[in-house]
Amino acid sequence: MISGYPGTWTLGDRTVHRIGFGAMRLPQYGQAFAPDAVPRDREQAIAVLRRAVELGVDHIDTAAFYFSRLRSANELINRALAPYPDDLVIATKVGPARDPAGEWLPLARPEQLRGQVEENLRRLGRDHLDVVNLRVSGLDSIAEHFGVLAGLREAGLIRHLGISNARPAHLAQAQAIAPVVCVQNAYGLGYRPEQDAFLDTCGEQGVAFVPFFAIAGAGREAGAGEDEHEEVLAIARAHEASPVRVRLAWALQRGPHVLVIPGTGSVGHLEDNVAAGTLRLTPDEVARLDAVHFTGKVSRTSG
Repeated sequence: MISGYPGTWTLGDRTVHRIGFGAMRLPQYGQAFAPDAVPRDREQAIAVLRRAVELGVDHIDTAAFYFSRLRSANELINRALAPYPDDLVIATKVGPARDPAGEWLPLARPEQLRGQVEENLRRLGRDHLDVVNLRVSGLDSIAEHFGVLAGLREAGLIRHLGISNARPAHLAQAQAIAPVVCVQNAYGLGYRPEQDAFLDTCGEQGVAFVPFFAIAGAGREAGAGEDEHEEVLAIARAHEASPVRVRLAWALQRGPHVLVIPGTGSVGHLEDNVAAGTLRLTPDEVARLDAVHFTGKVSRTSG
């Protein structure tokens, strides 16, 4: 295990390290969900997952709709890690779906959610799911959808519930139905700073805030671009670290309830991501990065 992990957080009754792993990029090379995505080498993907656990990762984020022409993230996780370590928390998402050709389908209706939960159970080879996030897409009210998941929680198929791509109103709606352990939203240095208030609200309520695209930012499913802010590069040089580590370290210092889930299909990139836990930013460096985040006025240069 790489030393220096930046603490832990509790998702319901499960304690996890604050640096996890996102499985979105495992099934393919290049941009996730691209129709011409090249399936990733199976053994490479399995090696990444096993190395993640060796490094102390105990929180893996996945979804049934993370697949390419030949690879499914859930099946790769099953193949690499089953029988699962007792301390491993696997979080998945329901709501969106793709057909076998990879085309997006309409958001699941409430009565379709049980089928999505059961698909995740089947592909992962589990009898329950640790965390299920309702991925919100175009819904003003999530009460009916979240109510179905709460029922599946009562039935023992789900241990804990969260919401993804959500707004503060969605959190309030969900909490009126069942406990919410996490909010999973797109967020990163210089990306969606309007999420800051929601991040703080989650911390005040003891809800984990789990940013995705913390590295990629506006690159989203395509991944991080080649350009980087000068301040990020300067701070990276000062610490003899990668810009990726700086971005993850900045996200982690936003609050003890922030859990990052960077994804990659490379063992080397995985090790660099996890090593972000050893990077300690000075108050001055945090202030400089905050300026990048809040104003976006720092120039960019190729890294």
